[in-house]
Amino acid sequence: MNTTEHIVKILSTRQVTHDVKSFRLEKPAGYTFIPGQATEVSINTDALKDEKRPFTFTSLQSDPFLEFTIKRYPDHKGVTDAMHTLKEGDELIIRDVWGAIEYKGAGFFIAGGAGITPFLAILRQLYQQHNLHGNTLFFSNKTQADIIDEAELKNMLGENAVFVLTKEAKPGYIKDYINEDFLKEHVRDFSKKFYICGPDAMISDIAGVLEKLGADAEAVVFEK
Repeated sequence: MNTTEHIVKILSTRQVTHDVKSFRLEKPAGYTFIPGQATEVSINTDALKDEKRPFTFTSLQSDPFLEFTIKRYPDHKGVTDAMHTLKEGDELIIRDVWGAIEYKGAGFFIAGGAGITPFLAILRQLYQQHNLHGNTLFFSNKTQADIIDEAELKNMLGENAVFVLTKEAKPGYIKDYINEDFLKEHVRDFSKKFYICGPDAMISDIAGVLEKLGADAEAVVFEK
């Protein structure tokens, strides 16, 4: 199958946290996606144009731009490290859209770190449509400084944005891990939809726990 490539310029960047940046890009004519989907991205230089990495759109289909929110992994000395040095006018290559994370009804969003990115687009879309009622976010990070777009999530979800910190105790945050005990304490209805995104081990563990606690496997949505 041939993959369509689009070269797009960076319109602007925003520092989101100490190691996360968002990038707004030109949007090719006719380019469409569903909130939660992703594409493969590379930097348009001779050295890096074939180094493709998957990133989720954090913009909405109705926006006149594309946006990615990307965590930097400096230890790898790789693509994300290089991306964080880019500026307005630099070019990226984007490709066809893919992804299995799609909104299928009200429920619980469970995110670890940069795993929030597909949910940002979904929650922003629901907020714009005044359709967030019945949704709860459990968002796990090491410290408060690591939380991506905390103020926006609080504004959209109010008390249904639950922030979990694994390495720091602070008022207004839960110091814990999202595990079986946490879910039994904080989830009253396991017949609802569950959306999971984060490190592979976290996704596997939580999907297994949810099935054990009575969630329908068809109602648990994650990137397989």
